[in-house]
Amino acid sequence: MRKIILSTIAVATLSTGAIAGLQAQDAPALPGQMDASRVTAGTYTADSNHSLIGWRVNHFGFNDYFGIFGDVAGTLTIDPANLAAAKVDVTVPIANVTTASDGLTGHLLRPGKDGGKPDFFGAEPAPARFVSTSVQPTGETAATITGDLTMNGVTRPVTIAAQFTGAGANPMSQALTAGFEGTTTIRRSEFGIAGALPVVSDEVELDITIAFEKQ
Repeated sequence: MRKIILSTIAVATLSTGAIAGLQAQDAPALPGQMDASRVTAGTYTADSNHSLIGWRVNHFGFNDYFGIFGDVAGTLTIDPANLAAAKVDVTVPIANVTTASDGLTGHLLRPGKDGGKPDFFGAEPAPARFVSTSVQPTGETAATITGDLTMNGVTRPVTIAAQFTGAGANPMSQALTAGFEGTTTIRRSEFGIAGALPVVSDEVELDITIAFEKQ
């Protein structure tokens, strides 16, 4: 009986391994791979349909709420042989902010009462723009990007922790595409956006994901 049980376990183990092997063979490779050697020197343009800036603030000390800026545009100039010389210039249309609440979105974009200063961005806000001033590699696939962020008519230095996430040919356009993610935290009061302080947090966490296509 013991031999029968051991034989059954062995057969089951071999069968499981064979199935896993077949599944691995059948699974198609993703077009983008985390392989920095796929990135070639040149100028890349942001794929605005797949580039987003998420933001997150704390509400009354109860919980966080968040939203997204879409339609990000801009360029990345990069030479893998000289990453420190890379340049990033990105524009974010503030008016395209998205939240899960129509009331909150309207509050962010409504004009000030009786011609006064708006609580947040106000109607028809100018796009925000980030222009890098330095790029310092911190590993094979990571870098610290410092630059000037202009928002609400104010320019302040901002540092982004950036991570390369994948590169390859886009199967739809065949364009060589390189993806990056980044995080940073800013204080909105430094950009003249002081509505509901301090019960809505001054600190705003930004979560950045951008795909750049080579031109």
